[in-house]
Amino acid sequence: QVQLVESGGGLVQAGDSLRLSCEASERSFAYYRKAWFRQVPGKEREFVAFISYRGADRSYADSVKGRFTISIDNTKNTLYLQMDSLKPEDTAVYYCAATRRLGTGPANSQRDYDYWGQGTQVTVSS
Repeated sequence: QVQLVESGGGLVQAGDSLRLSCEASERSFAYYRKAWFRQVPGKEREFVAFISYRGADRSYADSVKGRFTISIDNTKNTLYLQMDSLKPEDTAVYYCAATRRLGTGPANSQRDYDYWGQGTQVTVSS
């Protein structure tokens, strides 16, 4: 069972950038479908970005499109989320997620994923 550990969160000002990392415990992480979600207190966990197991397909929530970039470094078993032009409404706990289940098209529901990290807090001040 793969273990996921996020890092890179913090407190930044609006307009700043952050890069989140999600390190996996297995080299087979390359063959997982992977995503980032975020959650604020009292709200449902929401989809942020998806990347297919080969990295060829990516998709983003409309709220982050053009500002966030999901990527993978298979040599380091690490998933990234580059977040630019951050806004206060991006404040949330960010989670990485992964699944070995096969599928077609982007997977943007929590139900699509079997493995989750512990989350990392991102706070954007205005």
